[in-house]
Amino acid sequence: MKTRLISFFLSLLFFGICASAQQVQKNEQQQRAEAEAAQGKMIAARYMYIRAFESYAGAGHARQGVECGTKATALYYAENLYHEAFDLLRRIDQCIDADQHASASEKAALHYQTSRERLKMYTKMRKADSGRDQLAIMERHARTATDDKSVMGDLLYQKTIFYYTFGQNAKGDAVLAEMVEKLTSSKEYGKVTQAYRTLIDNGRRAGSAGMVAQAYNSFMAWRDSVTALTHTQEVDSLKQQIATHEATIADKDSSISARTAIIVTLCVLAAILAAALVVGAIVLMRYILQTRKQKNLIKELKENNALKAKFLKNIASQLSPSLQKLDGHVPEVKALKDFASHIETLAELDNLDTTPAEAEQVQVQPFCEQLIEEIRPKVRPGVELKVVAPKMTAAISRDYVTHILRHLLSNAAAYTPEGGHITLEWKKRSVHSQQFLVLDTGCGIPADKRDDVFKPFLEIRDLAQGDGLGLPICKGMAQKMGGDLSIDPSFSKGTRFVLDLSM
Repeated sequence: MKTRLISFFLSLLFFGICASAQQVQKNEQQQRAEAEAAQGKMIAARYMYIRAFESYAGAGHARQGVECGTKATALYYAENLYHEAFDLLRRIDQCIDADQHASASEKAALHYQTSRERLKMYTKMRKADSGRDQLAIMERHARTATDDKSVMGDLLYQKTIFYYTFGQNAKGDAVLAEMVEKLTSSKEYGKVTQAYRTLIDNGRRAGSAGMVAQAYNSFMAWRDSVTALTHTQEVDSLKQQIATHEATIADKDSSISARTAIIVTLCVLAAILAAALVVGAIVLMRYILQTRKQKNLIKELKENNALKAKFLKNIASQLSPSLQKLDGHVPEVKALKDFASHIETLAELDNLDTTPAEAEQVQVQPFCEQLIEEIRPKVRPGVELKVVAPKMTAAISRDYVTHILRHLLSNAAAYTPEGGHITLEWKKRSVHSQQFLVLDTGCGIPADKRDDVFKPFLEIRDLAQGDGLGLPICKGMAQKMGGDLSIDPSFSKGTRFVLDLSM
């Protein structure tokens, strides 16, 4: 009888505390467990609570894991599966101890919950000695859990249940009185009244006239004391309200002039704001006009760039038939033909209407090895060629990437001395990005010229020694693919080109 009272009493005491506790959003397993329990499917609910505990524990959410684990434990011993219940509690304690982010106080509060479940099992199994030992452990955890004030209150509840269950009514009455005192001091009179009424109802159902009389007398005595206390508090409250109202009236009388001043100040501020809005409107109009001019200038530059690209392409196209008639074995003629071809390619890349090549899936390792083999006849003796690429596929624009890597590898072969190294490497940087890296141990490119190598027509050159358009064309192709081509500034033992692409 008293056990039922205390259960109801403490549920009211800690309902508000539990409702306000900060929690991580419930995961899918916990939601399914609660749904199964609501439908009375306790075995399925127990299984899902265990899965939820394991999921929370793996994610480092010890508090939520303990909540689900103890619910699964309760479902175990509800069916007298004590061995499984004790085993699960050991796992929960190990999870709490493994939490490196929780403080000693937080861990003690969580260990208190597992100890409470053990006490419930010992109580159900009628093992008074084991239950008494478990109460001592709970009290030790409660004293350590200084950050959770609800633990000490719950400890009183568990003690009361234990004492009444094993016939220690005097101790049970003492703990109950302590609980009533705590609720009374916090002015939770309704909960105390409901608790006494439940105790009286339990006595009537059990046919215990002595218990009913004792509970009723205790309730009446408590109510009389609370009534007197309440009346005193109400009188004090009324006096305080009267004093507050009088002070409010005095404040209102003295604030009329202040409000008048505030109104005048607001009018001045409104005038200032209106003037500021006018000035702001003028500034905004000027900004809009400047923005339109800039947009028109950008549009004009784009159109000029397109015309320039078209002009260069026309020049290359007109030169091509005449150049084809000349002897291509003459170095100067070959250089001129290459120059015309490079100009035409560069013009196509500058054309904004050019549609980029579509990507296709290629086997990365064979693709890289084929390019390396192409330059093998061009390298100096003793130069080591190496491919670093996994056996996997990647989506690339084959023609553009082949052209870029072939040019970079040819340059590396030309500038790498005997005994040097040339490496072609592929890396997957993220789900949507990848890199091709070409590195050599040649003389390198000076830091002040690294940006210029990607700019066309910076200097007049002897075409027989190269037109300097190879790298600008490669960079244009990289940008057409939505990527970029650059020189790694951190590489100091030669040159490393980095081709960044999206997948």
